[in-house]
Amino acid sequence: MKGAAPCYRRAGRQLYEVAAVKMTIRFPNASRFYDPTRDAVRFWGYNQSMETSFFISTAALQQLAPGTPRREDALLAVFDGNRARICEAATRVYGRGRPGISYDLTPANF
Repeated sequence: MKGAAPCYRRAGRQLYEVAAVKMTIRFPNASRFYDPTRDAVRFWGYNQSMETSFFISTAALQQLAPGTPRREDALLAVFDGNRARICEAATRVYGRGRPGISYDLTPANF
């Protein structure tokens, strides 16, 4: 990441500096679905060939569109109408984490 402090890795008795790598993610897959067990909409991003799952909570979607009922069709409509903003928030969250795990977007991310 730009301006990030370098990290160090120990190999044997020597310490090697590993350059901080900017993690980029793209969202070419328009698929998304409501997951009632997590009370969130799931969508996917890709860093080269690595797929990463993202979940945006119902609370976050209702913050983007106050008054939205807790129905699958309504929550998916809010997601679709705010996809660019959601992907921007997901990119920020992803840049602070490790690739290859899932990420949760909450109202604090908006």
